[in-house]
Amino acid sequence: MSDQQGLATNSLKALLSSSALPGNEARILLAHVLETHYQLPRSALLSRDDMLLNKSAYQAWQQLEQRRVNGEPIAYILGKKGFHAIELMVAPGVLIPRPETELLVDIALAEIAKLNRVCNILDLGTGSGAIALAIASASAHSAIVATDQSPEALAIAKINAQNLHLDNRVQFFQGDWYEALTQHRQFDVIVSNPPYIANEDPHLTQGDLRFEPASALTDYASGFSCLKTIIAGANSHLLPGALLAVEHGFDQSEAVVCLMKDAGLQDIQVHLDLAGHKRAVSARKMP
Repeated sequence: MSDQQGLATNSLKALLSSSALPGNEARILLAHVLETHYQLPRSALLSRDDMLLNKSAYQAWQQLEQRRVNGEPIAYILGKKGFHAIELMVAPGVLIPRPETELLVDIALAEIAKLNRVCNILDLGTGSGAIALAIASASAHSAIVATDQSPEALAIAKINAQNLHLDNRVQFFQGDWYEALTQHRQFDVIVSNPPYIANEDPHLTQGDLRFEPASALTDYASGFSCLKTIIAGANSHLLPGALLAVEHGFDQSEAVVCLMKDAGLQDIQVHLDLAGHKRAVSARKMP
């Protein structure tokens, strides 16, 4: 290929250098075009940077780029998102899994390893199934129940379970928190990443959050109502000595600790995410 051809406006190198997107985002989207149109790996962005896109691939790139310029989250554009050690289908009906939420998976897995037996796990507000399926994928010693009030979210979670061949390990129920359970049960671990953003928080109208389901982000109140419900109901759904772990907002840790104390839970611990921020609180039912 000549130098002139290599500088063509639809060569990989030229498209990346002229994109209106940040470099990392442009590379993610262009790699997706290479994968879907040519079955090429992401490394082709470097090894074949003089490659010219055909008409259909170039049009696909333009469409993806414009969607991201308009603010649509990359996970929705690609229809998938990596989480812990699994890949999940995501769509506008579910919250996009965040790396910070992997902390809840790690807390649950540590408890499962400590108990060293088949553990019954409850994931409240499962969304795409991220937490429940990551736990199931990483631990054969777990039987998991996952709930969500959204039929659309549960449909996506069930697809993810099937894609990961975990549909025989995770049971899904629709309903509002503990009310989704069809019978009274007690668990070894309860985990939840509930809506905890206050309704008046300006972030809800900014960035990627604009495109995500509001009901998965905010309780339409102070940000504490769902946390209160989950914590208050934990004792009756935990086995003696069993663990509850919830994710919370950056400034909610002290209040969540107080809610845990008021509920009569003990061994309360605050957990930091990889950025060093207080991200989750765990506690136990009295033995």
